[in-house]
Amino acid sequence: MTDVNGEIKIYAGSSSLAFATKMCEYLGVQLGKSTVINFSEGNTFVRVDECVRNQDVYIVQTIGKKPNNEFTELLFWIDAFKRASAASVTVIIPYFSYAKGDKKDEPRTSIRARVCAECIELEGADRVITMDLHADQIQGFFKKPLDHIHGRELLAEYAKHIGIVDDNLVVVSPDAGSAKRARSLANILGCEVAIGDKVRTGHDENAKVLGIIGDVKGKNCLVIDDFTISGGTLVDVTHGLKEQGAKDIYAFLSHVVLGEKGVKKIDESPIKMLVSTDTVYCPEIEASDKIKIISAAPLFAEAVKTIHNHEATTDIYKRLKERVVEWSFKN
Repeated sequence: MTDVNGEIKIYAGSSSLAFATKMCEYLGVQLGKSTVINFSEGNTFVRVDECVRNQDVYIVQTIGKKPNNEFTELLFWIDAFKRASAASVTVIIPYFSYAKGDKKDEPRTSIRARVCAECIELEGADRVITMDLHADQIQGFFKKPLDHIHGRELLAEYAKHIGIVDDNLVVVSPDAGSAKRARSLANILGCEVAIGDKVRTGHDENAKVLGIIGDVKGKNCLVIDDFTISGGTLVDVTHGLKEQGAKDIYAFLSHVVLGEKGVKKIDESPIKMLVSTDTVYCPEIEASDKIKIISAAPLFAEAVKTIHNHEATTDIYKRLKERVVEWSFKN
């Protein structure tokens, strides 16, 4: 059992039951008892099935494939814990879908990430933990403490684990917005960087990759991004890389929110392997031989342990590293 100061009380929302269970297994604690009921007309009912008075509680709920329902359920959980007199409520959102709405870049639109942040805080959350937000500035939407976990160390370790890191590897950002993420991973792996020139003209899930900035001819490429929903950008970048003479192409993502069509698109693409974490449960990917899922649950478990013990979260990956193969790559 992992050493902690007092019992950690972790509860799972309906979208993160498996993820929260892995966190508890890593920490050696029991998952909290709770109930979720979704009624036929669409209403959601949540109940905490044990006493949490004066307890520091952690509720895990990803905002992924059904973001409206999952976000509403999360608000109900915060309210339930507060009304049950919990001492504090830490909200763990492995994937924050509405982080895509991080700015007002045309008239008469909502900054959706800001609305969500305000709702979470108004409902009474004391702290938020999430991973690889679409844009770092979203942290500023929260007045309460937000711990922003980065998955790049985990992804880098897996790239080393499968033996694709060498002098012939180039880390590729699919667009300018992910260039900083690509540079961070490249620095860890000791690789060069290339950038895709992407343009999006509408509010659909399709973007056009116009070209590749950087030398990829004869190189193996590792495309890094925060998430994919349709697989469209990844596949376009892959074809662009192939046109520039790239050899083997891998895609490493923090989150996947793929449906059946997206999985088929990846399977039919030149991508040799797509690696991502389990922050969103996507049953459709289980039929794919190209997609490999590694677990981010230990990263979040380490974050919970350090917060619970009033320690710094800056070194959570260093503490996890000795167990990363056992927990992240095999579970």
